[in-house]
Parts: sequence; structure tokens; C-alpha cells
Amino acid sequence: LLSFILIVLLNSCSEMKPEDYKNTKPIIKIEEYFQGKVKAWGMLLSRSGQVKRQFTANMNGEFDGQNLILDETFIWNDGEKQERRWIIKKVGDNRYEGTAPDVDGIAKGVSYGSAFKFEYKLLIPYKDKKIKVKFDDWIFKQDEKTAINKAILTKFGFKVGELTVFFIKD
Repeated sequence: LLSFILIVLLNSCSEMKPEDYKNTKPIIKIEEYFQGKVKAWGMLLSRSGQVKRQFTANMNGEFDGQNLILDETFIWNDGEKQERRWIIKKVGDNRYEGTAPDVDGIAKGVSYGSAFKFEYKLLIPYKDKKIKVKFDDWIFKQDEKTAINKAILTKFGFKVGELTVFFIKD
């Protein structure tokens, strides 16, 4: 029990925070970066790091001054096609809230400097039902056209996978 408590305490001390990136550049404003067309490539890794699936995606976003409407179309290497429509609302200088049909509840986003953190529970089809998987999603803007995303996927607090995505803005 003492070992478990020590591991939990050490892990909580080392957690990244969006504020840690407040002085980094280039600054990411998702409502600007995802406005228009963005192309993405990514891969889903198992908890042990093996590549399980790969995809390409086309995204198109519109910002109306308060909401980013982001349409995503994913084509997986096994032929599966997925579509998602995010509605992401800017609720403060650095804060965002988002919804999508396959997201359970409200996604919470925070942006500082070149980093954007987005946390949400995604409903994923699994054996004729849907399971909730928590996404701890980080996007880091590299330059005006490029951003890199890394997400850790957890279920009941345990890592079940990782997602890496590369974005290029048209």
C-alpha cells in the first residue's frame, strides 16, 4: 500500500501543466490554427507501444467569433471511415469547452504558449457496445503550418493506448 501511495504521489508531482508552456512560441490559438483546411496523419499505439492502426484525416474548421466548428474525416488503414464534428467554444482567455456526438460530457481545453491541452471521454465502439476512454490530449504548435498531437488514453486510470498525430495546415 505504501508503494502504491508513493507511486501515485510521484506521478502527480511530475504531471505536465499547460501553464508550464506560457512562454513558449509559436503561440497556438486553436480557433485560428484549425480555421480552414488541415491535413493529419496519425497512429494508434497499444499500451506497450506497438502500432495498432494508422490513419489520415481531413479537417475543415470555421470560427464564428465564439465557436470553432471542426469537421474531421478519418480514414483508417483497415478501411474504416470515421467522421466527427466538434463544436469548441472559447470560454475565457485560455479556456475552451467542446462537444462532439461521440464525446461523453464536455471536453475541457486549456491553451498557453505553443501548447493546447484537451481532456475528454470518447465513446469508442467495442464488441457491439461503446466504452468510455479518457483522452489526455496535447497539441504543440511547431510553426505556422505544423502541429504535433500526443494523447494518452486511459480506462479506470490505467493507460490503454497512445495516439500520435501530425497536422499540416493548408
